[in-house]
Amino acid sequence: MPRLLYQGHASFRLTADDGRVVYVDPFAGKGYEVPADLILVTHQHSDHNKVKLCTRKPDCQLITNFEALAGDRHNSFDIGGILIQAVEACNSHHDPKKCVGYIITMAGVKIYFSGDTSMTEQMKGFSTLSLDYAIFPGDGFANMKIKEAAECARLVGAKHNIICHLQPGMLFNKRKAEKWDAPNKLIITPAEEIELD
Repeated sequence: MPRLLYQGHASFRLTADDGRVVYVDPFAGKGYEVPADLILVTHQHSDHNKVKLCTRKPDCQLITNFEALAGDRHNSFDIGGILIQAVEACNSHHDPKKCVGYIITMAGVKIYFSGDTSMTEQMKGFSTLSLDYAIFPGDGFANMKIKEAAECARLVGAKHNIICHLQPGMLFNKRKAEKWDAPNKLIITPAEEIELD
């Protein structure tokens, strides 16, 4: 089964069954010593794009919002069977022409990384995608508050919902996460790794 390591803030590491490693929005926490096959960046704010933290394999690929939005559309990528679909991400602090989320399909498991966003029009169609995991921000400063994040979780309809990006300057805010009123809530704390099914 693929594994998901929460590094803190909005930073995650995915590990495929075959050992390939994908980092998403590197910035916070530990665990960057495992060499990357792929690095994904949702946008260029400094708390999401510290790609130099990641140890990389010689053939590591980097997909940022620039590649994801090339041609003024949300692009998709097939990286050796790991499927990446860029999707909308936006709010008053995040320009939709400069920001994306990603839906990653790995070994049949679909994970939605929303990036920094509030509710988007595109989310309304995600319930048809049979997402296994959905990851939302909820700081209420640069992103939506946890109440709206819970509304997004209900709209998207993933089997498991994860909250992150909860407190500027902190890896995580567990007290705030516990108040998040989302269905199928899964609280993951920094340095915790889970198996994805």
